[in-house]
Amino acid sequence: MAASLNSSPSSPVVRLDDVRVALSSGSGVVHILSDITLSIAAGETVAIIGPSGSGKSTLLALIGGLERPSSGRVTVAGQDFAALDQDGLARFRRDHIGIIFQSFHLIPAMTALENVAIPLDLLGRSDGVARAREGLIAVGLGQRLGHYPAQLSGGEQQRVALARAIVANPTLLLADEPTGNLDGATGAQIIELIFAGSARLGSTLILVTHDPALAARCDRIISLADGRIVADTRAFPARED
Repeated sequence: MAASLNSSPSSPVVRLDDVRVALSSGSGVVHILSDITLSIAAGETVAIIGPSGSGKSTLLALIGGLERPSSGRVTVAGQDFAALDQDGLARFRRDHIGIIFQSFHLIPAMTALENVAIPLDLLGRSDGVARAREGLIAVGLGQRLGHYPAQLSGGEQQRVALARAIVANPTLLLADEPTGNLDGATGAQIIELIFAGSARLGSTLILVTHDPALAARCDRIISLADGRIVADTRAFPARED
């Protein structure tokens, strides 16, 4: 189970205050994100949509502590990321965040079982291998424990990545175009597993997608254009605590 958090049940799990990301280039400053202010409550499922280059993946990377803003504040589970160095951010991700990438990011020299056990090993869990085995069985890979990534299909690799992301019971689950490298049928299976895993754990789920049908399954849709939030819609009225 993830370590206890600083946030209370009524406080947002994710909060961004006037966040900006700008990069210098030969032609001047490029604004990736501008004036991003939002909060996401515990247990919400949130889709981030928008055209290519609108800043979706950068926004997700900020929430995951993989990138830092040029200005503004990012707070997750009560922790201001500005107060953490790179090692501190890595420890925070280990304890509280699961991330699923489009390109899987599995370690080629490790088996499926070893890949899934990594977060638990980093947490010092003595039951890491057993928990990793349970995680792979839960995503339908109980017969592929000893296989290496190169021996697995794309869908199977993404199942391994999903098992790795949720095996430590994260408070926050992030998915960046998790079906982008998969065919339609396989992608649909992965999405069902992601939503089921998030619901089982009670995790807050934030996913980047180009798929309107997938976005419509979420409680909330945040639309980006040119690095700004242009719409923030909810499928249901905001819950009152």
